[in-house]
Amino acid sequence: MRIQLIANEVWNGLRRNLSVVVSVVLVTFISLSFVGAAILLQQQINQMKGFWYDRAQVGIYFCGPVDATDTCTQTAATPEQIEAVRSTLSSGAIAPYVADVQFEDRELAYQHFMEQFGGTASAEFASPETMNEALWVRPTTPQDADLIREATTALPGVLEVRDQRALLEPIFQVLNTASLAAIGVAVLMLVAAVLLISTTIRLSAFSRKRELGIMRLVGASNRFIQTPFIIEGVVAALIGAVLAAGSVVAVVHFVLQGYVAPMLQTIAIVGLDDALVVAPVLIGIGVLFAGVAAAVAIRRYLKI
Repeated sequence: MRIQLIANEVWNGLRRNLSVVVSVVLVTFISLSFVGAAILLQQQINQMKGFWYDRAQVGIYFCGPVDATDTCTQTAATPEQIEAVRSTLSSGAIAPYVADVQFEDRELAYQHFMEQFGGTASAEFASPETMNEALWVRPTTPQDADLIREATTALPGVLEVRDQRALLEPIFQVLNTASLAAIGVAVLMLVAAVLLISTTIRLSAFSRKRELGIMRLVGASNRFIQTPFIIEGVVAALIGAVLAAGSVVAVVHFVLQGYVAPMLQTIAIVGLDDALVVAPVLIGIGVLFAGVAAAVAIRRYLKI
């Protein structure tokens, strides 16, 4: 009987403040969707880092006829200098950190250049003679790239040692910034949801001011009076959280896995298992925020 009475009070409160309840649902839905997107984006960044860093190579570019640096004297690197670099990479001190070494001559370098930049203005001035010979070194682990670069940078005939990870870092920095921005927006939206929940409880308490007075006179306990208001806030937030969790799962399943993943088969895309892990987290966050907001609002507005 008591449970039925509380349920009736909750239903009446939600019905009387329907417009505010809908606002709470929408704001909670949007804010938690941003939270879910930020979590999934961070998981995607970690997967991409592991995928690309394991495949990143160190490029050792040799001097060309026009290069003038501390190790280049405007003459192309000689076969002896190239072999000296190979010997360094195969020496006992460096060999454990080198998984594979591939030599790229000028013809092959020109072919790769045209595959990437063919049809651009740069391609008009390119020729095999303008390309630099190079050794492409795959480190045993991504962290070994620094050791390989330090061991070969100052060798005669070496123009430049370039770690491909340096090209990937700006991309990951942009993605991390986007993830932080999503979290920032989500926090602001969650604050708005908390304020709306507080407003909902205030309006509900005001509309039932007479009923609350009667309940106090007949000796109703504080817990009995407070419970419907707490449940109202939690129910509104729970609906928004469930919608957010459902939207995250749907986007991952139908958009990322159904459309993006087949197009980018060389990149690991977050999957349904990741989304199913995030979904209960979103629901928990929504219920937690709603419960705290409702408890604070009750102490402030009901004064009981």
